[in-house]
Amino acid sequence: MSLPAAFLDTVEHLIPRERRFDDPLSTLAFGTDASFYRLIPKLVIRVESEDEVATLLKAAHAQQVAVTFRAAGTSLSGQAVSDSVLLVLGDNWNGRDIRDGGKQIRLQPGVIGAQANAWLTPFGRKIGPDPASINACKIGGIVANNASGMCCGTAQNSYHTLAGMRLLLADGTLLDSEIPESVTRLRESHGALLDQLGELGRQTRANTELAARIRHKYRLKNTTGLSLNALVDYDEPVDILTHLMVGSEGTLGFISAVTYNTVPDHPHKASALIVFPDVETCCNAVPVLKQQPVSAVELLDRRSLRSVENMQGMPVWVKSLSAGACALLIESRAATQSLLHEQLAHISASIAGFPVEKQVDFSEDPVVYNQLWRIRKDTFPAVGAVRETGTTVIIEDVTFPVEKLAEGVNRLIALFDKHGYDEAILFGHALEGNLHFVFTQGFDSPQQVARYSAFMDDVAQLVAVEYGGSLKAEHGTGRNMAPFVELEWGSDAYQLMWQLKRLLDPAGILNPDVVLTDDPQLHLKNLKPLPAADEIVDKCIECGFCEPVCPSKGLTLSPRQRIVMWRDIQAQKRAGNDTRQLERDYQYQGIDTCAATGLCAQRCPVGINTGELVKKLRGQVAEHVKTADWLAENFHTALSGARFTLRAANGARRLLGAPRLSRLSAHLSKVSHGRIPQWTAAMPQPLKAISFGPASNDARPRVVYLAACVSRVMGPAAADREQTSLLDKTRALLEKAGYQVVFPENQDNLCCGQPFASKGYAEQAEHKRQELINALLHASRGGLDPIYCDTSPCTLRLVQDLAETRLDLYDPVRFIRTHLIDRLEFTPQDEPIAVHVTCSTQHLGESQALIDLARRCSKQVVIPEGIHCCGFAGDKGFTTPELNAHSLRSLKDAVQYCSEGISTSRTCEIGLSNHGGIDYHGLVYLVDRVTRPRNL
Repeated sequence: MSLPAAFLDTVEHLIPRERRFDDPLSTLAFGTDASFYRLIPKLVIRVESEDEVATLLKAAHAQQVAVTFRAAGTSLSGQAVSDSVLLVLGDNWNGRDIRDGGKQIRLQPGVIGAQANAWLTPFGRKIGPDPASINACKIGGIVANNASGMCCGTAQNSYHTLAGMRLLLADGTLLDSEIPESVTRLRESHGALLDQLGELGRQTRANTELAARIRHKYRLKNTTGLSLNALVDYDEPVDILTHLMVGSEGTLGFISAVTYNTVPDHPHKASALIVFPDVETCCNAVPVLKQQPVSAVELLDRRSLRSVENMQGMPVWVKSLSAGACALLIESRAATQSLLHEQLAHISASIAGFPVEKQVDFSEDPVVYNQLWRIRKDTFPAVGAVRETGTTVIIEDVTFPVEKLAEGVNRLIALFDKHGYDEAILFGHALEGNLHFVFTQGFDSPQQVARYSAFMDDVAQLVAVEYGGSLKAEHGTGRNMAPFVELEWGSDAYQLMWQLKRLLDPAGILNPDVVLTDDPQLHLKNLKPLPAADEIVDKCIECGFCEPVCPSKGLTLSPRQRIVMWRDIQAQKRAGNDTRQLERDYQYQGIDTCAATGLCAQRCPVGINTGELVKKLRGQVAEHVKTADWLAENFHTALSGARFTLRAANGARRLLGAPRLSRLSAHLSKVSHGRIPQWTAAMPQPLKAISFGPASNDARPRVVYLAACVSRVMGPAAADREQTSLLDKTRALLEKAGYQVVFPENQDNLCCGQPFASKGYAEQAEHKRQELINALLHASRGGLDPIYCDTSPCTLRLVQDLAETRLDLYDPVRFIRTHLIDRLEFTPQDEPIAVHVTCSTQHLGESQALIDLARRCSKQVVIPEGIHCCGFAGDKGFTTPELNAHSLRSLKDAVQYCSEGISTSRTCEIGLSNHGGIDYHGLVYLVDRVTRPRNL
């Protein structure tokens, strides 16, 4: 059924075309969240303001159009998918207001949870909820699902730390609970609704049996159903309303902003891993620990430990644990180190009487406790990485009363065995009796669906009925537990939830079938396929953790969406369907606009680099093999051609002027579909080919200087205040530090192969890489001398599989911090500096080192928020400039007070200078400016 014409007319007049999506590629791409359900929306709208949402809700209310809200789409239970209209948050929902020295923070729903904590870090505070997905999930979803986490418990979740809320009701009416005038207006316009909420609260509190049941249920971690505790905890209707919104999963209204009472973020912490001989002993220790000053106690059964025992960095002894072993990962935090040590002594003494099979004592060493927490955090992806292609990973989330935890663990393990889920693992937040269990499930046959159905029926009966626990502790009810809400809560509470739903959403337009449903089989419908597509991405669980770092997200597709679409294309091909139009659309959306920098792999729980798939697809259509061969063998000629092009562009600038040339080249680039690069004022001037003389033999230590091809061709821009080339500046800095600088022979013909690899010519790329490695071996006297590479992307490509070559290779950051700091005296400048950490610097593990170096050079260092990749991606900034512009759309505002920016990639610096409005230079320019030789 199509959407009503009157609603579509409202949408078309309100929302620009570029923020409306109804084509098959976009609707399928957005029809995916982290759950195992898929619904394809008829229309996706990227909303950018509260007024837009209000107008759309009014129209949807009037025309009976179902609406679902989407923030990050990391929800696990099917809350963020729709077969009607999906409203996706755009860029303009990132506002924050830090109050009272960080004791409160007001946040808009598009803020990523980790970013909120980063803003609060200088105040020693954080938001209460700490979900495992905090680096990707957004405040809107955290509040709407009442997400919690490892340290949050129940006391620090969104419900209990809520200080105020701004929301839109189903009919578009606005309420800001912190503005008295807004509350007054709501009483005038919706007095009957508030009266009814107040009356429902009085009736619920008067029903002593129901009120007691509600209080009991929320003694546990519980997100099953609506937040009925609002009716017993508050008597003021506005307070009831705002607290009902917490955990309502978009079924009662739209959360436009939330104010949190923040909690302390203690700087001192220590962790220990205690392995007990059996489940009973392990679980019996939990109530004892609950009385101690612990911030987290995580349970890991033997299966979960087994799932990670072969991972790099895991303690060897994990493999030798007994079959029934069960572990607790314990963390304690404190404001001071002395208090922490006092707490650790109390904790250790409290469990000293329990038999222990193995343990890692409390450690404050970040290396040790990060490894311990890695054991816990890698369990979920470990199951995802070994699942059969075509199956999905399901993570469920239940709570047992803590005193029944041991029984609950053993009964769940018995259900895994009964239903044949041999790979299932069990872990969770033991202090709350909250257990996560992860298993793999196929849905491509009736037998598999029936197996899953029987298992879930047994789980529901065990947890909700036998033990009086909750079927959803922190992941939200969603679609997969909506049919079981009445079983858990009983008829009276369930009917009360329906009363609240009908009161606040009388037309039933908000996220129908989520939380509450009339369909007892809903959890078995609209199950998401995960068909084979390519071995590079087949392990993807579509969680969306990759999305925050993707430069093309919001312009075209994110890594998750690229995989979703490629899976669908391959499945449709196998089914004999015509995919030509989809593939044409995918060429630009999925392939041409992918930066292929691999940052997604750093965030992916199973390590998938979607850029590798894109490079492979580029390789399959790479038609100019002979040209690539010729360029590889005649690289110096190609560089001469690049210099000629830059010289011509510079001549055109002098002739036409920069503004006119910029407009003309933008037009030519567009009509040529990127074949003619776009000129900007940041375009470099050409460097003359440099002849490198033979190395002199003196007493100074030698360093081999590998100048990347871009450094040998691209000089400063005409308007740049720095007119010394990167090559000359680097050589001068190295010599200032007392080094003899030598160059590889035949340098103008050398290349790391990155330009070939990014275009899909893997063979030619590897040929150039090996040729360069051989030249560096010769220049460094067999690896005796360190090698300085002035561009971090080239360094990253070269260091792959370098173990057997004996080369001592450095990017600028690592060389300066390890070889130059002791040879130079630094006098930090007053002028503020912007720092861009390139993708390759992140992959090399030098991000913090770059920031630390910048702080050694300048008293004011700015690291722009939310920019993880500049999107220039080699030559994409020339051929697909919209990717670079989109990725850096917030840069100018962030760096407007800086005198310059620094980075470690010449091409990245072109785009950064263009979109930042300040000159970006290599790190060496800054270091050279603020240093003088140290007298050794």
